[in-house]
Amino acid sequence: MTSTVASAPVRAGSVRALWAGNPQSVVQRGLLSARSSSWVVVLSGFFEPVFYLLAMGVGLGSLIPGVTVNGQSVAYAAYIAPALLAVSAMNGAIYDSTWNVFFKMNYGKLYEGMLATSLGPLDVALGEILYALLRGLLYACGFMVIMQVLGLNLSFTALLALPAVLLIAFGFASVGMAVTSYMKTFQQMDWINFVLLPMFLFSATFFPLSVYPEPVQWIVQAFPLWHGVELIRGLTTGILTPAMLIHVGYFVAMITIGLVFTTTRLRALFLD
Repeated sequence: MTSTVASAPVRAGSVRALWAGNPQSVVQRGLLSARSSSWVVVLSGFFEPVFYLLAMGVGLGSLIPGVTVNGQSVAYAAYIAPALLAVSAMNGAIYDSTWNVFFKMNYGKLYEGMLATSLGPLDVALGEILYALLRGLLYACGFMVIMQVLGLNLSFTALLALPAVLLIAFGFASVGMAVTSYMKTFQQMDWINFVLLPMFLFSATFFPLSVYPEPVQWIVQAFPLWHGVELIRGLTTGILTPAMLIHVGYFVAMITIGLVFTTTRLRALFLD
C-alpha cells in the first residue's frame, strides 16, 4: 500500500463507512503504479481503432459513395470515424475497469488494504473508475486529432464529442468494474471479450442500422455502444436530433447502476 492512502480509525456510520471523500488518492496510486507499466500495451488499445479507420474508412471508403444519416449523406470515413471514437473510449475504460481491477481484487489483494484505511467502498469504486476514464480520454483525444487531420469532423459541434466520450467511458467503466467484481477466474473474464466483440461489430459501427432485420435492430439498440456511436456521430457530423438526449440518459443510468453495484459488492466482499 502506498503512502497516498493514509490509515485512519475505523469508520462509524453508514454514510461515512461508504464514502470518505477521497477517491483522488486511488487515482494518484494508479498513476504512480502506471510508471512501471508497459506503454506498448497502453498504446495498443489506441492503435486498433486507428487501423480500422485507415483500412475501412480510407481504404474501403474510397469505393463507397456515401452513407445516409438522418436524411443527409456523409462520406463513409466520416460515418465510421465517430463510431471508432466511441470504440476507442470504450476500449480504454474497459481495460482498466476489468482486467486491471480483476488482478487488484483477486491477486494483488489491494482493495482489502485500501478499505482498511479511511477509504470507503465508494471512494475505491469512484477512484478506479476515474482512473479508467483517464485512459479513455487519452485514447479519445488522440483519435480526435487524427479525425481533424483527415477532415472527418464535419461540424463545430464535434468539440462536444470529448465530454460525450467521457460520459461513454464513465458508463463502460462503471458497469465494467461492477461485472468484474463478480469474476473469480480467468475463464470467466473471457466472457467480457465475448460480449464486446459482437457489440463492436454490430452497433452500427460500419453499417447503418437499417441494413439489419427489424428483430436484430431491437437487439442492436439495446447495446450501450450503439447509443455511444449515435451520440458521437450526431456531434461530429452536426446532425443533431432529440434522440441524443435518450443516449445521454442511457449512459447516466449505466453510471448510476454501475456505481451502486460496485460499491455494494466491494462492501459485501471486504467489510461485511
